[in-house]
Amino acid sequence: MLSQPLHDTLRDLGLRGMARAYERQQTLTATADLTFDERFALLLDAERLERANYRYAQRLRWAKLPQQSACIEDLDQRVPRGLDKRVIAQLADLKWVEQHMNLLIVGPTGVGKSYIACALAHHACKHEISVRCLRLPRLIEEFAKADALRKKSTLFRQLAKVQLLVLDDFGLAPLADPHQRDLLELLDDRYDKAATLVTSQLPIDRWHAYLGDPTLADAILDRLVHNAHRIVLKGESMRARRSHSNPNDPPTKEPNPKPTD
Repeated sequence: MLSQPLHDTLRDLGLRGMARAYERQQTLTATADLTFDERFALLLDAERLERANYRYAQRLRWAKLPQQSACIEDLDQRVPRGLDKRVIAQLADLKWVEQHMNLLIVGPTGVGKSYIACALAHHACKHEISVRCLRLPRLIEEFAKADALRKKSTLFRQLAKVQLLVLDDFGLAPLADPHQRDLLELLDDRYDKAATLVTSQLPIDRWHAYLGDPTLADAILDRLVHNAHRIVLKGESMRARRSHSNPNDPPTKEPNPKPTD
């Protein structure tokens, strides 16, 4: 029989989805009544799905989301924290990413800013959008490392190409003047070309004071704030709420936010 050589040839050609689908067809009596065109169409669909899943897995690995299982459908809408279902639904269509707009999510610690950011980023990965997630302190470390290796220009080019860049914990630690200039360079490369999502415990009206240098602050915020959607969360920490909740209450889908949120 030619089944094994054909199966091996499909694998040798890198058509793993087709190879697995062909192997399944050999064991299913239901496919015996299908025409050649019908069976071949099933093989092509399997290969297309295999490649789509592979690309999705690659995007998810590159994104480096701290909460890879974060999901829009699991957002806890019952907690009163200013999370509007209509806004989330609007953001979930990802047109803001296509239009190269920004998204700013601010609120006190523990209200789920990072989870919402990861959920939207994960959703973007599913829709074939390249994503990269970095805590701002980690981004500064990446800048310093690239500078020491004389590869900062390469890092800027890599981050400029990302369709959705997530900067978590903006305002958590002071930014020295060189780091503010690096941030400005990055945002300038991305302005009107790609989308940036920022989470912060600081209210947006305090970002200028946080950055310090008026000239750099004006330039950074001009590229970050004026072309952005905003989600302003409020309320007590979800961690604190769950630690005092009744054990008989139904569990929520959204897990506890990470400690730095």
